[in-house]
Amino acid sequence: MSATNLDPVSGPDTSGALDTWRDLPAAQQPDWPDRGELDKVVAELASVPPLVFAGECDQLKDRMAAVARGEAFVLQGGDCAETFAGATAENVRNKLKTLLQMAIVLTYAGRVPVVKIGRLAGQFAKPRSKPTETRDGVELPAYRGDMVNGFDFTAETRRPDPNRLLRAYHSSAVTLNLARAFTKGGYADLRQVHAWNQDFVAESPAGRRYEQLAREIDQALSFMRACGADPEEFHTVEFYSSHEALILDYDRALTRIDSRTGLPYDVSAHMVWIGERTRQLDGAHVEFFSRIRNPIGVKLGPTTTPEEAIALIDKLNPDNEPGRLTFIARMGAGKVRDALPTLVEKVNASGATVAWVCDPMHGNTFEAPSGHKTRRLDDVLDEVAGFFEVHHALGTHPGGIHIEFTGDDVTECVGGGHAIVEEDLALRYETACDPRLNRGQSLDLAFRVAELYRSS
Repeated sequence: MSATNLDPVSGPDTSGALDTWRDLPAAQQPDWPDRGELDKVVAELASVPPLVFAGECDQLKDRMAAVARGEAFVLQGGDCAETFAGATAENVRNKLKTLLQMAIVLTYAGRVPVVKIGRLAGQFAKPRSKPTETRDGVELPAYRGDMVNGFDFTAETRRPDPNRLLRAYHSSAVTLNLARAFTKGGYADLRQVHAWNQDFVAESPAGRRYEQLAREIDQALSFMRACGADPEEFHTVEFYSSHEALILDYDRALTRIDSRTGLPYDVSAHMVWIGERTRQLDGAHVEFFSRIRNPIGVKLGPTTTPEEAIALIDKLNPDNEPGRLTFIARMGAGKVRDALPTLVEKVNASGATVAWVCDPMHGNTFEAPSGHKTRRLDDVLDEVAGFFEVHHALGTHPGGIHIEFTGDDVTECVGGGHAIVEEDLALRYETACDPRLNRGQSLDLAFRVAELYRSS
């Protein structure tokens, strides 16, 4: 996150132009029991300071334009679903540590500039395949993320509570303050590359490979210092926040009119995206996103048709603004090579400027015999390989990866250097929703992506 080119605190929109989505069907919204309480919370959110600034959003849009041109690569990742309890210095540092290590691998081994975007400071809501959950004959509302209700299976906890929207805002503010401190205060200094590896990852195959890379970086930095070069870029990093803008009342309340341009920005995050379950062309999410000026993403699953993709472009980026729109493909390892080529080919032929990013997580989830949702690292790697193969064959740019990971030594996905098997899942299965890669598995992925990028 940059401290330059920031606009003054902007005001709310009062024209009604941002509320056209309210007349359209809105998928995956909570069944709030008290509309009056929701209105009070939304009014308070509309008056709070922005979490990010429009100038920062524009800067990320410039970086995403470079991705669309084939000049950079996106690394976007973090928790599947953040929790309020997770907004601590240790948790934020561990996630940033994972992202920084992956970015170092991609930058140095892949030889490509990396745009670093976290799934954090707002990723408190999740779409669900079913509105309710049943255990032992008791049916309660599904857990929709800490922004909406609680994880514990009780009637009181699962009751949607609009006051959680305020708590999501404050937790996001804490997380962003920590992220800014870590990325600008010395922790992200390239001279810290060894310090990021002093824990459980260090003795894994990926950790040892990373340590070798870190020694090479040390040698390069020593040479540059001897030559009198010590760029500021080596001591801090640009870092941006993102989340799925699922709960429209929250993101609408945090939309402001930029005092520089008079245009609306969702100042809850630098980038927001529409999920696979909410990308209906005649739906509320697409309509809301068409009104804001942030860089935005849309998840595309294997059933997406080229006609739908083109229609989304026409609706969300009619002026073909570089860096505005990212398509995040989440096909599954078994479908990416069949489903993705036609989409990329038709979009490219249309002349649209779109960045393509691979989400290799959501199409590869299965249930282990123990009942745990999990993913195989081999499937994740295979989908990424298929993503690169498609772009290589079409002469287009594989623009990045979008993954769910944690900095902790969890056992939620199988495979990797520590050879986690399905019987290990219960040892440290801590996710609030979907399974995440641990840091060793994330580094395995980063090294594989770097190899694929260099050979593409």
